[in-house]
Amino acid sequence: MKDKELQRTCGANPTRDSIRAGSSPVRILLDYRPALRQRTGVGEYVHELAKAAASSDAFRDDELVLFSASWKDRLDPSVVSGAKTIDRRIPVRGLNFAWHRLGWPSAERLTHHDFDVVQSLHPLLIPARRAAQVVTVHDLDFLDHPEHTQAEIKRDYAALAGKHARRADHVVVNSKHTAADVQNRLGVPADRITVCYPGAPAWRARSSEPPDGYLLFLGALEPRKNLGVLLDAYERLIHQMPSVPPLVLAGKAGADSKLILARVADRPLAGRVQLPGYIEGPNREALFSRAIAFIMPSHTEGFGMPVVEAMKIGVPVIVADRGALPEVAGSAAHFFEPDDVEGLTSILQTVLSEPARRADMRARGLEQAARFDWRKSADRLHDAWTRAVEANRDGRA
Repeated sequence: MKDKELQRTCGANPTRDSIRAGSSPVRILLDYRPALRQRTGVGEYVHELAKAAASSDAFRDDELVLFSASWKDRLDPSVVSGAKTIDRRIPVRGLNFAWHRLGWPSAERLTHHDFDVVQSLHPLLIPARRAAQVVTVHDLDFLDHPEHTQAEIKRDYAALAGKHARRADHVVVNSKHTAADVQNRLGVPADRITVCYPGAPAWRARSSEPPDGYLLFLGALEPRKNLGVLLDAYERLIHQMPSVPPLVLAGKAGADSKLILARVADRPLAGRVQLPGYIEGPNREALFSRAIAFIMPSHTEGFGMPVVEAMKIGVPVIVADRGALPEVAGSAAHFFEPDDVEGLTSILQTVLSEPARRADMRARGLEQAARFDWRKSADRLHDAWTRAVEANRDGRA
């Protein structure tokens, strides 16, 4: 959308007194860049949150503006119905360096518009002259395992995240586990943190198991996902259960995936482990619908959206007893210690051998998945933005 068109629809920025009185809309700038290309976990989170917010009654009188900046990728003005867009042809790395290290340019200067809230979808602030600033913390793995990060995440997150989170008017997190981490490790008071769970997709639960299904993992093929333990357990299953179903590792391979790729190309895993690559959003439902069980062996997860997606379809879930995974899976999952190969092997063997166990896990998973709703997520986000505006107003009073 052109700036002039946006100006005509947005109008002038309301004063803080008008916001207090509730007589004028609140204008929110949401960083949509994580969803601009292939939508992995964070990208899916921002896209679905934007969709839910744009259609929520809580935002009826507010104006949501999606922001993007890229040298080659353009933001489709119609990507989220009901939201406006601002798109800048600026290299991503250049803008991130200027924002993270220089605190410039402000959102107001870059967009030529005023806002009441600017929402970052990562732990570092979007500079602003007047708007309330909100950051999102998905997990703190970048503090514990900087070797698993790269580019500006390695350069900036560990050094700046704590300072930025404490300076922010409000912090949004995606689980109670992450909320506790942000409070205890970054020093953010509990009253400036809002838990905004992701929602479940609008998928139908399958009526029966596939006759030729597979074991499934979905996520980045990186060391932080602990795939070595999953491959160790699967290799043991091959010897114990010659008819064990295939293992599908779905996700994008990166620079840290070489050892994983080499291992699955060698015996005894060759021909038994499938690597379909990154799965586009519209194809994820079909991917889950053909799974016998879903496994997430990560040492930590700030949430673990694929676990909810699996439960929504009716796929039994087997997850590591770490991070937010117990919080997300509840009583629906089988849990294992993330370094316990023998324990994971035993659970996989039990689940594959007992249809009644899978049926019980399916029922529990459907019940647990129903707790996650994007409309509730949008309401929580609206509450966080309201509190951020109040904190910013009080700080400037």
